[in-house]
Amino acid sequence: MNGIGNSLAVETRSLVKRYGSFTAVDRLNLRIERGETYGLLGPNGSGKTTTIKILCNLLRPTSGEAFVLGRRVGDRSAVSRIGYMPQETALYLDLTIHETLSLFGEIYGMNKAEIEREEERLLRFIDLEAWRNTTIANLSGGMKHRVSLACALLHNPELLFLDEPTVGVDPELRVSFWDYFEALRHRGVTVVITTHYMDEAHRCSRIGLLRQGRLIAEGTPAGIVESAGCRSLEDAFLALARRGDARET
Repeated sequence: MNGIGNSLAVETRSLVKRYGSFTAVDRLNLRIERGETYGLLGPNGSGKTTTIKILCNLLRPTSGEAFVLGRRVGDRSAVSRIGYMPQETALYLDLTIHETLSLFGEIYGMNKAEIEREEERLLRFIDLEAWRNTTIANLSGGMKHRVSLACALLHNPELLFLDEPTVGVDPELRVSFWDYFEALRHRGVTVVITTHYMDEAHRCSRIGLLRQGRLIAEGTPAGIVESAGCRSLEDAFLALARRGDARET
């Protein structure tokens, strides 16, 4: 079988990524339904960003398989249906916000009217209308992060990969972002998001807890807390990590 079931937006099968003797992703099996908001949680170095980069065809896995939107990762037919916001801002510093969004729109194959319409909408959403003609170099780190999110949303993708999208964003705008992500879910868009904010994790349909490249728990936030016999998601993660350590010793 070359693809995945129609109900799945993402699937990985025994996915492994090694850098020399270090294993960043360790036999990862994910099945993410279309229309889910799926959160990948874990400390730095747990494999979250590496997993996202593999699913976006930016890294080759050492072994295993990965599929997005019914196609094996690397199949060009799925590229235009995916949006990706990296953790590190990757924008041309000498372009204005307007020029940046226009460039991304052209890359996505959008016509001028579509680009203008979506640019207007997204600049309102990220609260940067007044900065439209400001170069990226003159924006704060948080503003650059917002522009990066707008670039990922510009072409209305079916599947959205967001790597720490609310880092450096003020609390009020962070809530606005999550309200928008929830609206996307109601429209059938699949959102795969990495975060270390536990309040954000509670807004996901399901979450996967990663530790040392392994999936140590998966389910609804409330379900994971209950199954771990804890009162909070933070406590559940710590308890599950300790149990994993005990099994390995």
